[in-house]
Amino acid sequence: IGGQEVQKYSIKYQASVQTEKGEHYCGGTLVHEQWVVSAAHCWRRSHMMLVVLSEHNLEETEGFEQVFNVSKIYVHNYNHGTYDNDIMLIKLSQPAQLNANVQPVSLPDKNTRPLWGNVCQVSGWGTTQVYFFKLSRVLRVVNVRENPYCKWYYWGRITPNMICAGSIFGGKDSCQGDSGGPLVCNGCLEGIVSWGIGCANPFYPGVYTNVRWYVDWINWYI
Repeated sequence: IGGQEVQKYSIKYQASVQTEKGEHYCGGTLVHEQWVVSAAHCWRRSHMMLVVLSEHNLEETEGFEQVFNVSKIYVHNYNHGTYDNDIMLIKLSQPAQLNANVQPVSLPDKNTRPLWGNVCQVSGWGTTQVYFFKLSRVLRVVNVRENPYCKWYYWGRITPNMICAGSIFGGKDSCQGDSGGPLVCNGCLEGIVSWGIGCANPFYPGVYTNVRWYVDWINWYI
């Protein structure tokens, strides 16, 4: 919401997580040639999932798509009630072909200075209007600002495993269909689209899984 269509294939790490029938329902991020990270609440049985890289327009076959079955899924200790630990790793059936359109994103260094009001970008095919449940045909991106005061907005619901980002004026946010997708700050994957109250509400910034807390877990598998 509040963003614009990206230049084709410019977000090289973006993945579309789809049903076995090829219907997009979540985003994901390539972190290694054979591994995609997404949100745990996007989980389905592996034979009911596809992952597509080098995708731009969901309604057209443009000839650059790389489509994968899923061979393994690892879900962290996810809590359905609180959305805590909303992260999963998806192993592709074979390594992706890294090229001009497909490259993994960098993971953050958990020892560097924490985010504090950084401008980040979130991307996906999610809905572009509040209460409008049609996905975007094309990949879109919006700049959002990390919000260090998140816990004041969501009393008692924000754990250290979460970060928030949005606009103090509202109007810029991820929304339905963006879940599992990347929040990238300074070139590193800092967040995974997780949850929120509504979309683009100035009083409720989007909530993201705090990837820094999971870098060791990710690296242990890949």
